[in-house]
Amino acid sequence: MNILHISDLHFGSRHWDGNNKLLLEKLNSYDADVVINTGDSTTDSLESEFEDAGNFLSSIHCSHRFSIMGNHDKRNLRSQDLFREFIDDVDIIHPLEPNKCTKNNIFLDPNISKVKNNFTDINFIQTLRLHGKSILVVGLDSNQLYSDNGCIDDEILRSLSERIEQASYDKLLLMCHHPLLETDNDPLYNSYRLHNFINKHKIEHIFCGHTHKLSLKESTDHYHQHTVTQYVSGSLSSSSHREDTNMFLFYENWAEKEMIIHLVRIFVAGDKLLFKEELITF
Repeated sequence: MNILHISDLHFGSRHWDGNNKLLLEKLNSYDADVVINTGDSTTDSLESEFEDAGNFLSSIHCSHRFSIMGNHDKRNLRSQDLFREFIDDVDIIHPLEPNKCTKNNIFLDPNISKVKNNFTDINFIQTLRLHGKSILVVGLDSNQLYSDNGCIDDEILRSLSERIEQASYDKLLLMCHHPLLETDNDPLYNSYRLHNFINKHKIEHIFCGHTHKLSLKESTDHYHQHTVTQYVSGSLSSSSHREDTNMFLFYENWAEKEMIIHLVRIFVAGDKLLFKEELITF
């Protein structure tokens, strides 16, 4: 199974100076079974940004595309509606007991917001069958409306856990915008909840974005006898701050012994793009 991992597109007025057509040609040159987009498809959650990001994502030649929200995608009361309209009309998992949720602004006042969905989180579980194996793809929304810091809600984790325990699968793949094993100025401040969730379900693979920096790490909990691998891609096509590293990752034979990671860095050269590829083996 081959995975194309992109993140932090940041469509909008502070997007980038590169050529999207050439970028798409490069992305489509890889034989991806699955595309994973780990959030921040927009810069300011504007409808035009969601639409542009959606058009770009739909131009990637792959039948199986999964996207989650990022903190920049949650700067609009209509964010959840816009995400479902332009990015992915995914079947959202709602909390089993909404009154137990503690995340800020996880519910909007329907008398004020006038949106289709007053629940602002987009969490999902989808089953993917490829090459005779069943892959459970879990999307966890680590974002809060109007905040760049990450937050995990215990009641949401409990609701996801119930679905996972009812599912049958060979491998589980978790998508979360804020990294578990990394930090920046806007971290996932209650990451211990995610640690507990990962240990409970023996999750071995987590895909993240947010930091705009490459990170490929393994962490072993010796007490629980469990190891998780975290894959963090830099920004695909952003120029929103000086530390941007434009890149994408292609995992050939993902999670197999012979896995090869193609790290593709992107450089703007006038009206052309230069690509530098490195091969990484585990």
